[in-house]
Amino acid sequence: MKGTFWLAWRQQRTAVVIGAVLLAACAAWVAFRRADMTAWLDSHHIGAGLCKGWDPEECQKAGVDVDALHRMLGDYGDSLRALGSLSAALPVIIGVFWGAPLVGRELESGTWKLALTQGVGVRRLFASRFALAAACALVGSVVLAGLVAWWWSPVSNMLDGLYWHDGFIFNATGPAAVACALFGLVAGTAAGVLLRRTLPAMGTALVAIAGLRLLLNTFRSDWISPAVRISQGTAPREYVGSAWSTGDFGFVRADGSLFPDPSICPVYSSDPTTPPMGRCMTEHGFTGRYHKVFPVGDFWAFQWIETAVYLGVAAVLFAGICVVLRRRPI
Repeated sequence: MKGTFWLAWRQQRTAVVIGAVLLAACAAWVAFRRADMTAWLDSHHIGAGLCKGWDPEECQKAGVDVDALHRMLGDYGDSLRALGSLSAALPVIIGVFWGAPLVGRELESGTWKLALTQGVGVRRLFASRFALAAACALVGSVVLAGLVAWWWSPVSNMLDGLYWHDGFIFNATGPAAVACALFGLVAGTAAGVLLRRTLPAMGTALVAIAGLRLLLNTFRSDWISPAVRISQGTAPREYVGSAWSTGDFGFVRADGSLFPDPSICPVYSSDPTTPPMGRCMTEHGFTGRYHKVFPVGDFWAFQWIETAVYLGVAAVLFAGICVVLRRRPI
């Protein structure tokens, strides 16, 4: 290692080493806790595929002690949520404490001028520094997201535990978590380059990263159309299971159209004048009931959509950084 890469390593090695040590400690802790959890599951004969969804009936049919399982999920749930929160917060940590000072501190203090007197171009110096930071952000986010997914997998979508659409899981695992970490680094770096002051750049990066994530969380259910589950007649609606319920349900007319007001024919009513649901459905011409959900398989569709958004915005910001560094005198 020599030249600009050696300089980039010298300037960032403290952050890299501290991050590696913390990541190794986190991996050791996760391995210990997961081993303890899987030992409990094995001792209670709870294998993969059992107790999925909110209904404990299947668990009880398999002879599982549901109360004990609830307690176990509660005991490990807080730790798993803490790890998921750390992984979800990693893009903010990277953007605020690594990306913003990456170039912003140099521009603020004027130390870039010294480097440029050594015959090194500004773009080459930036490329070396950013490449090292991006590699570390990529590795760190992949490892942390993998740890969350690995620990969660034995109890995924189980009873009152964590489900795939929970923020502790969705925002902390998969390609979107990695793409968000890279976006965080680019957003912080862009703020440092444009503002040329470290503290304002850190605040701007925080707002940008948190704002985009909040925006995606808010409109996530609008990316794709949910599946419509239909039950004929007065048969109970299909159990939600591991799916993500939209809360949109109602009745189906004879022509196949949907009537989104379930209160018109309630299943149960304390009013003695209210007709039974079956008779009410017949009077209104309803042939069945429906419920809109996102199946568990939609996890990957949502993940790849948000990955594309993060990487697309990051690419635009990175292009802006290159333009600024090329045209603005240091």
